[in-house]
Amino acid sequence: MVYGPIVDFALEGKRRLEVDKMDWKSHGPIVTAVALLVVSLATCGGGDDSPTAPIRPATVTITYRAATTIDPAVQAQSPSCVNGVRPTHIHPGWRGFAREVIPAFPPDRFEITFTDVPVGSRQSLRISDPNACVSDPNGASTQNVFANGILLTNVVGTPGNGTEPGLAFTVAADGTVTP
Repeated sequence: MVYGPIVDFALEGKRRLEVDKMDWKSHGPIVTAVALLVVSLATCGGGDDSPTAPIRPATVTITYRAATTIDPAVQAQSPSCVNGVRPTHIHPGWRGFAREVIPAFPPDRFEITFTDVPVGSRQSLRISDPNACVSDPNGASTQNVFANGILLTNVVGTPGNGTEPGLAFTVAADGTVTP
């Protein structure tokens, strides 16, 4: 029989682990096979090694076609809604529905560009417009909203004052939008 060396490990100061009288003839082939397996898995990874580019977010321009001034009749009819909603803003779902003011381009357009929209998965947003207080008690608008020039028509619930109506879409890496 062939014996390996005595190996001492200091454990917790005084305790020792001794490996002695190991039967290397009977265990050697198993140890060698396990070592080769570990090395091959570490170097091969077991998967596809072809390089892949990370998926980058897409750029999406949201255009909302609506009056950029508040209708005095709406202000008189729903003053608390109008005051709570103004200025017209957007809640993008991929940003946790945080409120972001949409720049106005008078007389009838709001527009904002996002460069961080996730590709290939359904995204949702909500437009809040004081003039929409006539049709929605929270000022949510689902009309005349475009993403990269495509009219959004898929109405979905979004978080807000309870569930509020919003719109959903998917964007491809090249910026193509599907409502």
